[in-house]
Amino acid sequence: MIKQIAGILTIFILSYGLVQALTFKIATLSTDGSVWMEKMRAGAKEINEKTDKRVNFKFYPGGVMGGDKNVLRKIKFGQLHGAAMPNSGVAGVYPDIQLYNLIVKFQTLSEIDYVREKMDAQLLVGLEEKGLVAFGFSEIGLAYTMSTQPVHNITDLQQQKSWAPDSNKIAIQAYKALSISPIPLPLRDVLMGLQTGMINSVAGTPTGAIALQWHTKIKYVTDSPLSYIFGVFFLDKKDFNKISDKDQQIVRAVMAKTIKAVDQQSRQDNINAVLALKKVGVEFLAVEDATASELKRMMELANQDIISKSGLSMSLVELLDQHLATFRSKAEKINVSGSN
Repeated sequence: MIKQIAGILTIFILSYGLVQALTFKIATLSTDGSVWMEKMRAGAKEINEKTDKRVNFKFYPGGVMGGDKNVLRKIKFGQLHGAAMPNSGVAGVYPDIQLYNLIVKFQTLSEIDYVREKMDAQLLVGLEEKGLVAFGFSEIGLAYTMSTQPVHNITDLQQQKSWAPDSNKIAIQAYKALSISPIPLPLRDVLMGLQTGMINSVAGTPTGAIALQWHTKIKYVTDSPLSYIFGVFFLDKKDFNKISDKDQQIVRAVMAKTIKAVDQQSRQDNINAVLALKKVGVEFLAVEDATASELKRMMELANQDIISKSGLSMSLVELLDQHLATFRSKAEKINVSGSN
């Protein structure tokens, strides 16, 4: 009798352990061998060990699960449990995630660092309230106009066949504000568009241009940042809640650390990517102050329409502007005192 009870308990315990074990299936455009994949696999291994194999991750890199819309659809139907994608990919779920994408908002990386320190946590809470558990944001970088023909000013840009991410409402509205009809394409189709001549101008980061092989087609980079792009790694909250509170804490801690490492590495990678682009003959075109000022003026006039159509909360935009004003005021005081 005792042996029978012990046997039943053993079966129950083993079954309970199997029920509690969960493998999160994660889609990403990042390719195997990339820094992102290396660090994420290392983080997944650490989680697996710390949870005694109760929590596992299976990655589907290189876009094999399709574009952002397809991935989100598969998450909805339980075929996937999460993803790593550019922040614009989840704008349909949480429009405020586009906050940092506002055109010509940031002038320096220092401004970005200051604002992110103040506002990242708020955006993470907003995502979770919409059912996506994210663990931090990883910088993709400042986006620049990259083209097969030189673009010195707005008039030159208006003559190009410009790509806009099909999920990035802010980019699409920004182009329209400049009297440009952008050609929306999924990220995975941009290289083909450059190869066929369907498009000849893209907005992207230096690392993105190399990773996605755009550097084989583009010849010029207009050296004036347009917007800031970052990546989001998230899990569907319903699936995340299937693991114990203890395991949730482990996943949050390890993945937060991992995303921070990716975020920091990306900053250096973009510096290296600029050097690599120049080495293969891509020309960086200086922009006159008058052109940069005109672009900023036009974008500020268009901001209200862009914010409205992109679904951004005006209160968050105002808070972003307040943080920028504070930072710039402090920087100006330091510059003035330093020049005395």
